Amino acid sequence: MRLRLKADGRVVELRDGQEFPVQPSPAEAAAATPAAEVGSPGVRDLRRRACLTQMEFAAKLGVPVETIRNWEQGKRAPRGPARALLAVIAHAPDTVFQALAKA
Repeated sequence: MRLRLKADGRVVELRDGQEFPVQPSPAEAAAATPAAEVGSPGVRDLRRRACLTQMEFAAKLGVPVETIRNWEQGKRAPRGPARALLAVIAHAPDTVFQALAKA
């Protein structure tokens, strides 16, 4: 069996030139979830609390709307600076959006 780690953290099995997702057991999936993400509001919840569309939210953050869609659909997870920015938005959205508007 040949496995490949994708850029978004997924593991796929390579068979006959095609990729097949490898599903972790529920216990492994729970263990792989960082503690900082457990119980934190999701990107969709943050965006809805700010009363913004995906396009408006993406424009305010300076990211492509596809990025917001991927985060909300669980295809990708925010990492690094984006994750930190979303954590701050969860606590003080108005302050963050004002600061970003001035930049």
